[in-house]
This record gives sequence, structure tokens and C-alpha cells, in this order.
Amino acid sequence: MWLWALLPLSLAVFGISGIWIVYAISVSNGTINITETFPYISECGAYAPQSTIFSQYCNICTFLGLWIVIIRFQQIRDFGDHGKANMLSMILGFISCVGVSVLGNFQQSIQRVVHLVGAFAAFTLGLGYFWVQLFLTYRAQPSYDRHWVGPTRVLLCFLCTVLIITMVVLANTGHRSGAAMCEWALVMLFFCLFGLFGAEFRHMDCHHLTVQRRVLKPKPTSMFVVSNHHLTPVHIS
Repeated sequence: MWLWALLPLSLAVFGISGIWIVYAISVSNGTINITETFPYISECGAYAPQSTIFSQYCNICTFLGLWIVIIRFQQIRDFGDHGKANMLSMILGFISCVGVSVLGNFQQSIQRVVHLVGAFAAFTLGLGYFWVQLFLTYRAQPSYDRHWVGPTRVLLCFLCTVLIITMVVLANTGHRSGAAMCEWALVMLFFCLFGLFGAEFRHMDCHHLTVQRRVLKPKPTSMFVVSNHHLTPVHIS
């Protein structure tokens, strides 16, 4: 059903537009002065009133991202792939999405350490999630759009890796504006990678989760039989 493709596409559009809306508000009310230096995304959402909007955007993106991670995990399982790579991708995806919520709700102006932990989880583990998804793109069968989804995912993952390395180097060498620009480009590419799942999701007819009940085995009980004035234990299953 092609409607499933709207979920990742909605996250991509909502996320990219959201960070630029927060940027516009911060510039318009003067909390950010772009003539001095180009700001990080989290700096734009560090002050009221845009801080509340930024937090809400991050929470919604976290919810949509977790939903996509679960659906993609189940879709690959339905293709017959029950390997460790699929489980690893779900774990990385979960931690990365939670990291987005953490960095959005703990602004760097208030809880800098917690904010940086959330940013590390969102960026580095998120990149790991998409690299594993690239591996699963060529492993999971069937793949209807692999001929263009695979190369596109390779390009985006490669660019994200380069941007993360460049951002860290520029930040540690005092080139703050350059590092901030790399962060903006990185986040928008991340949303594009999520939107790329729309190509796989449009082939799903339905989606459901099944919870299997584990059958409990009865515990063996013991009784004692008196024989020649001795107690002999007898186990009964």
C-alpha cells in the first residue's frame, strides 16, 4: 500500500521544515546574530520561545522515527531475514531516536553534558543505523527498487560520514561556523535517509505485530514414599 510511504516522507518534510522554522524564529527575535557567527541547530532552539517549539519538534520526530524503525525491522523479518544485522539496526535506531528527544529537551544552555550525550547518540549511532540498513538493502529479499535505492543510500551515508568527521575537526580547530554548517547539512541528509524508506514502504500491503505466548512447563513436584522406615523421594512431572 503506497500510503505507508507517506510515513517516512512526512518525517523528512516535517523535520527539515521544523529546524528551519526554529532558525527563522531565533533570527527574527534577535536571540541569534548570524552576522557574528553561523549558529548550531541546538543554539537556535536554546532560548524561549523557540525552545519549546524545538523540543516539541524533536519529540514528534522521535515518535515518527521509532515507528519507522520498528516497521522496517518487521518488514525485513517478513522477508525471511532473522539475522543479527536486523536486530542490531533496530537497537541502533532506537538509541538514535531517543538521543534526538534527549538533545531536544535538554538544551545546551541548561544541561550541556546531557545535551551532548543525546547529540552523540543521535548522530553517530544514527549513522551506524543507516550503514546497517545499507547492508540490509542488498541482503533482504525481495528488493524492488534496489537498483536506485542502494546507490542513493551509499551516497547519502558516505556524505554523512564525511560531514561528521569534518564537523568534529572544524569544531576542535576553532572553525565554529563551518562546523555548524556541517551540522545543518548532516541533519538534513539524515532526514533524507529516513525519507528514502518510502521506496521500501510503498510495497507493503499491511503491517501487524504478533506477540507469541510462551507455554509454561509444569514444575516437577516431589512426594515421599515410606519404604522399610526410610523416606524415598519420588519426582512427579
